[in-house]
Amino acid sequence: MREDFGFDLLSVEVARWPRMDALGAYALCRGRGDFADMYVCEIPPGSRTSPQRHLYEAVVYVLSGRGSTTLDAPEGKRSFEWREGSLFALPLNARYQHFNGSGQKPARFAAVTDLPLVFNVFRSESFIFENDATFPERFGDARYNEGDGRLIPRAPGRHIWETNFVPDLRTLELKRWDERGGGSSNIVFALADGTMHAHISEMPVGTYKKAHRHGADFHVFTVSGHGYSLYWHEGDPDFKRFDWKFGSVFTPTDMLFHQHFNTGGEPARYLAIAFGGMRYPTIADKRKTFEGMDKSVKAGGRQIDYEDEDPRIRQIFENELRRRGVRSGMAEVVATTARA
Repeated sequence: MREDFGFDLLSVEVARWPRMDALGAYALCRGRGDFADMYVCEIPPGSRTSPQRHLYEAVVYVLSGRGSTTLDAPEGKRSFEWREGSLFALPLNARYQHFNGSGQKPARFAAVTDLPLVFNVFRSESFIFENDATFPERFGDARYNEGDGRLIPRAPGRHIWETNFVPDLRTLELKRWDERGGGSSNIVFALADGTMHAHISEMPVGTYKKAHRHGADFHVFTVSGHGYSLYWHEGDPDFKRFDWKFGSVFTPTDMLFHQHFNTGGEPARYLAIAFGGMRYPTIADKRKTFEGMDKSVKAGGRQIDYEDEDPRIRQIFENELRRRGVRSGMAEVVATTARA
């Protein structure tokens, strides 16, 4: 087990994990809060995990390799094949098993779960791992495990893609959301009808998102591109910085302002997984987060608009772009958001 502000998940050291019959490690981000955790699991070439079932939810993001997962669904077996960039959720207490599809290379994934919440409430391993309760409604349509889904249109930033499995987050069509930054786009997921939240966002080349803050446990994974994030608490005289690339993850601590910057030559995407989703916020603070995530703090929201940000933020970004030879798109972005 390791604990830090963030990790390069591709280099996290793993060891034998008897329960999974694979290799693994818990990588606990300091901003995980009381309800969520994260682990890394690696399946050796040509191997598989032992069958599992548990009374906590898990959202899985594939970091490397390819393979498949088999579920015991109400109508029988369901199987789907995943690869680097895939995202899926395990229906609550469903019996499942993961398989590495390669005989030469390991497969590695990260999973964010609500085990801390469940264990702290029940304090019984047998109740959590040996319970026969079934939740057939969590499986949804069989097509949801085939990469299909259902779009639930809402306001910008709140469009929901209902599914259980996304074959590749890097190619998924996103919806425009200028309120979080000109040219920004995203989609929110409802996975296996669970209470875990997930969304993916994209920043165009030479741009950055507006700063915002929220409660703990949002695990932010880099899906494509590279850049950095600045973070600070209200009143701090200086910023701290976390540089990210594919395989990186970090978790902002409770009500920590943070802001994401794309310094690469391609659009940058990131995935956020947390406890308490848009469909089932579960706790009052999550509801406030979703209501205020694109509204200015001056209006009671949780975002700092461009015109209100510290001037040093733009200067740091423009200097970074010049150093890398990337053209800034922020003049157009600010004009776009001013018109929105």
